Amino acid sequence: MAATALLAADLDWESPQQIGLWTDAWVRFRRNRLAVGSLAFVLLLITLAVIAPLLERFGLLQDPTAQDVVSNYLGPGAAHHVLGTDDLGRDVLSKVIFGSQVSLSIGILVQAIVLVIGGSIGLVAGYFGGWIDNLLMRFTDIMYAFPDLLFVLIIVAALGPTLLNIFVAIGLVSWVGLARLVRGQVLSIKEKEYVEAAFAAGSSPIKIILKHLLPNSLGPVIVSLTFGIPAAIFTEAILDFLGVGLRPPQPTWGVMVFEGYAAVDAYPYLVIIPCVALSMTMLAFNFIGDGLRDALDPRMRR
Repeated sequence: MAATALLAADLDWESPQQIGLWTDAWVRFRRNRLAVGSLAFVLLLITLAVIAPLLERFGLLQDPTAQDVVSNYLGPGAAHHVLGTDDLGRDVLSKVIFGSQVSLSIGILVQAIVLVIGGSIGLVAGYFGGWIDNLLMRFTDIMYAFPDLLFVLIIVAALGPTLLNIFVAIGLVSWVGLARLVRGQVLSIKEKEYVEAAFAAGSSPIKIILKHLLPNSLGPVIVSLTFGIPAAIFTEAILDFLGVGLRPPQPTWGVMVFEGYAAVDAYPYLVIIPCVALSMTMLAFNFIGDGLRDALDPRMRR
């Protein structure tokens, strides 16, 4: 009986160690109600953005570019226009939902560019070190010296205000922080025993990077990319507001603020509604980032 009890105690003591990193992170993430609520909001927003064309086809949502000058400047709560209409009679709710397509796609897809550029530079610099590390980090310092918004403005002005060019412009100036983060993670992980064992066993650099360095640095990278989403969304909105980004009648939140600003004194809802949508989306991603940071930090383990 005593031996059985000791064995059971050993099994109970070891059982927490059998939980994987990502499973444990998800369990701890769910404890953060604010992060879970923000994730639900973002998923709802993504769902609405994806099915918006279907809602329009079945008459549940109006064409965001359809004009009805007879019904212009209807306030929120008007019949058939929950959030009102703008100066040309376009439905504000439809513009907000279709505008989320642009903001979310830019916020998320820009991080793919950031991950490819910043992740690659950080991995190579951290793994090889020496003159390669010095060369890549000095290039990173040069890119870091440029003001981000000014650099984006120059690229968009040179290439043209299209959605693809805005993707490229924001991605090309946003990878610097991730490159430094990945480099620091790789320098730390290189000192671990299992990486040194892989070196001693003659594993190729590609195998060590893909099998050991990259997977074990994903936690901070995911958190950094999550925080980068609202920054990209805000940058795109600034470009639209300044008139150098996407142009009307393209429904985006930045364009809505740009168009509504002329009549903000008489019809403030034209600016308040897209600003609220923009702020709530940015806050949601920030809260998700906070939750992921706490969930993936081993020091937060209870």
